Amino acid sequence: MVVKKSLHHPQDILELRRRIYLLNEKSERRWGKMNPAQMMSHCTKILKIPTGKVAISNPNILFKVIGILTKIEMGILNNRIPRNMPTFESVLCDVDCDFAEMKENLLSELEEYLELYHNKKLPRSHSLFGKMSEEQWGFMEYKHIDHHLKQFGL
Repeated sequence: MVVKKSLHHPQDILELRRRIYLLNEKSERRWGKMNPAQMMSHCTKILKIPTGKVAISNPNILFKVIGILTKIEMGILNNRIPRNMPTFESVLCDVDCDFAEMKENLLSELEEYLELYHNKKLPRSHSLFGKMSEEQWGFMEYKHIDHHLKQFGL
């Protein structure tokens, strides 16, 4: 049986925090365009989706179907997120950011996400992925942060 990591597992949160602390301004990306500070800003914005602080536009039906199928495929196969995937403009970060501030924001937003989870207040759907269970939220959010930490060799 494949073990799926999740933001809802304390040991997985500790592992992500450790990797975030290892990230530094000089960490070299293996793919993509973002620097470490921009990546952390992007991950923070993604974590703000379930809290309602950031909204993404409703995709057209083709992208919605692709999103739902991707969620299902990742859930079954425990796949990695492909490199250089397009994303919604509202969660992009292509401006210079303060590294320390972005790290603090990401760690803080992780805590806010966990509070939402512990209070059973995660949304029941996502604009791209459709209906979402608590398990799917924890898994997909973990996968996203993990993907970007691997982008920087962590």
